[in-house]
Amino acid sequence: MFKPFSNDTDVLNIAGDAISIENGKTRVTISGDLSIARDQAGLANALVLQKALGAIIDLLQKDGALPAKLADEPPAPTGNADNPFI
Repeated sequence: MFKPFSNDTDVLNIAGDAISIENGKTRVTISGDLSIARDQAGLANALVLQKALGAIIDLLQKDGALPAKLADEPPAPTGNADNPFI
C-alpha cells in the first residue's frame, strides 16, 4: 500500500512504468504518460491512480500544520558566480 510522505524511497508504478509516483517526506512526484483505455485494464489503472491520489489528498487535508508553500528544494542559489567560460 502506498503511504504518501512516509519515506524517500517508495515508488508506485502504474501500467508497468507508464506512471511513476515517487514518495518523498516533503513532496510526492508523479511522472509519466498514461493512456486509460475503455477496458478492464484501463479501469484497473484508473483505480490504482485514484487510490494513490486519494491517499495523498486525505493526508494533506488532515494535516493541521500544512504550510501555504514549501521552500524550494534545494534552495535557489543566491549571489553571483564568475563565469568560468570567459
